[in-house]
Amino acid sequence: MDQNFKKPSLAISLIIVLFLFGSFAVQLITIGSPDVHMTLIFSAAFAVVLLAVFNKTPIALIEEGIIHGTKIATISMMILMFIGVMIPAWIAAGTIPSLIYYGVQIISPSVFLLTTILVCSISCLATGTSWGTAATFGVALMGIGSGLGVDPAMTAGAVISGAIFGDKLSPISDTVNLSSATCEVNVFAHIKSVATATIPGYILALVAAVFLGMKYAKGQIDSHEVDTLLSVLSSNFNVTPIYAIISLIPMLLVVVLALRKFNALATIVISALVGMAIAIVFQGYHLTDMMKYMNYGYVIDTGNIDVDKLLNRGGLQSMMWTVSIGYLGLSYGGILEKTGVLDTLLFSAKSVTGNARNLILTHMLAGMATVMATASPYVCILIPGRMFIAGYDKLGIKRTVASRTLEHSGICLDPLLPWSLGAVYFSGVLGVSPLKYAPYTVLCWAVPIIAAFYAITGIFVWKEDSLPDGVKTDKEAMKTQAEN
Repeated sequence: MDQNFKKPSLAISLIIVLFLFGSFAVQLITIGSPDVHMTLIFSAAFAVVLLAVFNKTPIALIEEGIIHGTKIATISMMILMFIGVMIPAWIAAGTIPSLIYYGVQIISPSVFLLTTILVCSISCLATGTSWGTAATFGVALMGIGSGLGVDPAMTAGAVISGAIFGDKLSPISDTVNLSSATCEVNVFAHIKSVATATIPGYILALVAAVFLGMKYAKGQIDSHEVDTLLSVLSSNFNVTPIYAIISLIPMLLVVVLALRKFNALATIVISALVGMAIAIVFQGYHLTDMMKYMNYGYVIDTGNIDVDKLLNRGGLQSMMWTVSIGYLGLSYGGILEKTGVLDTLLFSAKSVTGNARNLILTHMLAGMATVMATASPYVCILIPGRMFIAGYDKLGIKRTVASRTLEHSGICLDPLLPWSLGAVYFSGVLGVSPLKYAPYTVLCWAVPIIAAFYAITGIFVWKEDSLPDGVKTDKEAMKTQAEN
């Protein structure tokens, strides 16, 4: 492909992005629905027409952008589809029923949200995957929360806050390694920099969890409903201690394989197959039953509507709604990336980055705008990261400030946008709309606010020439890391 194609003007680029944002705003205001499939299609069509007619952009380049976006989406969407397969296997195997059965007896409703954040943050710190945490512990905790009568939106917010916290500070997290590599800094130096805003945001999330938990400490949980839940689960699943331990094998497999850095897609497939085998051997299901459940979702009629609503879920087909959003969103983002729309927008922003405050704030806004336009947390790391790094060097600011800004902007916004890859994933797995869980996902909106405060006040904005004796610059740290 010819790399000397004409990039769109700033006016055309702004019109394309504003049409996207305006379309979403109109839809949410008038319809109030997160179903953004057609909005993405119309926005992509508008962008293609504008680029082809007014910028003479080759159609082949637009097609290349679509292919690029779908390539980015494919592995993530495959993971999402197989998680849909895995969830019914876990339910039939007794994994989720056992966790709910014992969880509602062990965990106090008043500390449930706090416990959820702590469990998910520890899991993600260990495994480095917020998606894996949501698909394993998150799914189980959603069930426990429902059994305790906790608002599902609150539970989802707690799950995501804990998972994102761990994802930001784990040295084996993909976004951590991508951010540090993009800005050419040592991974552990990057984590220390990210912690400056992430830890205060995490503390705020914990405080919010304690405060919200007080609602459930005032006797609003109906013990009769909990007893009914326990009775129904024990009547339909083998939840005796020995079988409960066996049923946890699929979940433990995910954790162990993730810690060993095993392929994520293969890990989920293995866990689903093991869950299916346990369901057949220990819970009495037939192979044909399991194939049907794993395709269309688990189905049971316990005689209790609330329990049926809790367990009748999952399946490959149930994930196709969210998979289609992922492909459409990333295809749109691929068009904007390959045709130069993003380059034009980000280059124009560099003109207002003459000091540290403006540079960091502009960098944050660019990261957020990129994830809003492309729906990809990875693109919002790569493009703004490389576009603004020279500005940090010019002002003598440590590159770890640049790398953490990537984590504090688009990555935080990603789980909250209904059309973005992270939100599509979390809402698909947890079964709660981003518009509902967003207010309770405290860490994701608290961290950018704290980071912006640091930029305005100059707190933790480190300069290369003001380092204490014995402390290495970013470039020296990267050189040492490479030598080791």
